[in-house]
This record gives sequence, structure tokens and C-alpha cells, in this order.
Amino acid sequence: MPYEHIALDVDDRIATITLDRPERLNAFTGRMMHELLDAFDRTDGDDDVRVVIVTGRGRGFCAGADLEAGGATFDAGARGSDDDPAAARSGDDELDRLRDGGGRVALRIFDSIKPVMAAINGPAVGVGITMTLPMDVRLAAESAKMGFVFARRGIVPEACSSWFLPRVVGISRAMEWVATGRVFPASEALAGGLVRDVLPDAELLPAAHALAAEIAEHTSGVSVALARQMLWRMLGADHPMEAHKVDSRAIDQMGRSADAREGVTSFLEKRPPVFPLRPSTDIPPVMPWWEDRPFT
Repeated sequence: MPYEHIALDVDDRIATITLDRPERLNAFTGRMMHELLDAFDRTDGDDDVRVVIVTGRGRGFCAGADLEAGGATFDAGARGSDDDPAAARSGDDELDRLRDGGGRVALRIFDSIKPVMAAINGPAVGVGITMTLPMDVRLAAESAKMGFVFARRGIVPEACSSWFLPRVVGISRAMEWVATGRVFPASEALAGGLVRDVLPDAELLPAAHALAAEIAEHTSGVSVALARQMLWRMLGADHPMEAHKVDSRAIDQMGRSADAREGVTSFLEKRPPVFPLRPSTDIPPVMPWWEDRPFT
């Protein structure tokens, strides 16, 4: 798929996905949705990619949904569907007709076998901030502003954010931001636990790349892929025994693997590790949700 609304670059095992509509503050469109879905399929399938960074071109990260359609912007019946006939179906015809594009992107990021970081370089409102919630780390520039503005537009949170946001920042903070719909500065996002760090604008991408490089250079890609899914999926478990079951299977499988041998041997030999397993082919089927997401 040729990209028009995003760009994808890979360098030193780090993939950078750049939202690329700077003249519209990278406002979200149906085409952007499809391009993001395709980009995450590519990064999952490329064993040279260890970490994904998502950022925006120009002075904005993502200004939310493109409002060019005016009052019909959020009326799926009036504007026509952005659905992709080739996309996976839920088995529910009504849901397939109504699925919001931000939710499809959020679910695809949730399923990523590579860690995903947001480098929020400017305004991020609506879907511009909810799409970052299933990302593993969020860094923000000092100039960035965020807002869950849905109630001020007469709609409700989307992109699975009713699940993600309370888990990221807690229910009280989540409800305050959603109920007021106000736009707030990066400093408040930091205080509320939405972002890890707030950095001078010029230092944002270098800091994101430094953190990504630490992952790429020192860890097993298969170990990180498994750990990412274990941590996220266990947020919905109803008892720690569920985590114990998964942990035990994963430790058994990975403990006998070539990556475990290399991890210990390289440590004892005081040299950088060279892990042989490939995330695209070598993730062991140890998780109970395997049939739901077979890591393809």
C-alpha cells in the first residue's frame, strides 16, 4: 500500500511511523486508519524492527478526526463507510458496519508484537490522544497539549479508550478529563501519569530513539513480544492465578530456548547478546488467547 497520510521509516532496528498531514495538524482520516493498520502489519512482519515510534509531522501530533465534513463528521450513515472489505470481520454485521476507525487502530496496536512508543510532538486531541493509549510509553514535548474532547463535540470516547484510559491513569482522573473535555498541557499529562516524560521540543525524538535503542540493543525480541502481551492481557484477568498459568508456560518454553542460553552466556562472557530467535516465527504458543491472536 502506498502511503499518503503517514510515512514509515526504519533505521537501526527502530521503525518510525509519522502521521503526515502537517497542513491539517495530522488530522485523522479513513485513509490514515488503513495506512496505520498496514504499517503495523509491516513492522510486526519485519524482524529487523524491534521498536516502533509514532510521531507527527510539523507542529502537531494529531488534531483528532478531520472535521472537513462539518456536522456530519461523526455520522457514519451520512458520510459513507471507511470500512475495508478485506478487513477482518467480527461476526457481528451491525458491529462491522459501526466500527470506529480509531478503535480498529487501537486494537491493532494492542496486538503488536513490537513495543510501541508515542512521541507526542504537539497537539493531540480526540483520536489523536486515544490512539496512543495502547502504546507502551508516551513521551511529550513541552508544547504538546492533550484533550479528550468528545463531550464537547456531542459524542463519546472511542478507540477503546473507555477500557484503556482508566487502566493508564485511574478512573477518577480519566473521568475528570472525559467529563470536562478540556484541553490540558503536557505538564498536567505528566502529573496524571498519562506520559512518562515532558521534554523540550528539540529533545523529544532523540529521547524516544535513545529509549528505543536500549530495548533494541539489549533484549530478546521474542521475550519482549511475549512480555508485552502478558502485561497488557493480564490487566483483564480476574485473579493472579491466570498470570501464574501464563508465566509458568512462558518460563518453561523460553527457559529451554536458544535466546535464554544466549542471554545467560553473553552475561557470563561480558559481551553484548546476539539473540537468534525471530519474533515473526519463533514466539511459542503459550497463551490462552492464542486462538484469538496467533501473532501473524
